[in-house]
Amino acid sequence: MWLVMQVVSGREGHTVLLMERILSREVLEKCFVPMRRMKKKYQGSWKEITEKLFPGYVFLISEQPQLLYDELKQIPVLTKLLGNCEEYFTPLSEDDVRLLKKLQDLKGEQEGIGNRDWIRCGQQEAPVAGLSKVIVGEEKTIKIISEPLKNLEGRIKKVNLHKRVAVVETEFMGNRSAIHLGIEIVEDNL
Repeated sequence: MWLVMQVVSGREGHTVLLMERILSREVLEKCFVPMRRMKKKYQGSWKEITEKLFPGYVFLISEQPQLLYDELKQIPVLTKLLGNCEEYFTPLSEDDVRLLKKLQDLKGEQEGIGNRDWIRCGQQEAPVAGLSKVIVGEEKTIKIISEPLKNLEGRIKKVNLHKRVAVVETEFMGNRSAIHLGIEIVEDNL
């Protein structure tokens, strides 16, 4: 089961470290902060950076959500667990998990998560949404040639070539969300 927890923005890594230290491994299989690769221009040249995909959120995988909830009460810095019940929390929907796996090129099931690009987050590693390679055609038409944006063309609401960002609009965690993902221009035919 995939669960999501809201924490103080900027304290995600600290929260992951606390959970790894306090929670039992039988209850918490994995906790991570999804990341994304972006291109930023510094002093005239493009640099690749890594930043949080969902600032203020930590994702958890557990097959024992009630025990996890009970153990999470031991961590005072947590603001709230997301869900629709006060005494419990709700797992991410299958669609949400599929979207996360697609964005971060995660293969396999919960216990056998594959990876293409991971970074260290606490004692574990966190998945990273890579840069999608794009070709810019005539009249600024965009052709996406690699994941994670491949096959999401219908959900892309805006592409900012100057900032190297594509905005994907989707339903996530029960709300309409705009997810910003990095792009890399591999060919410019203008």
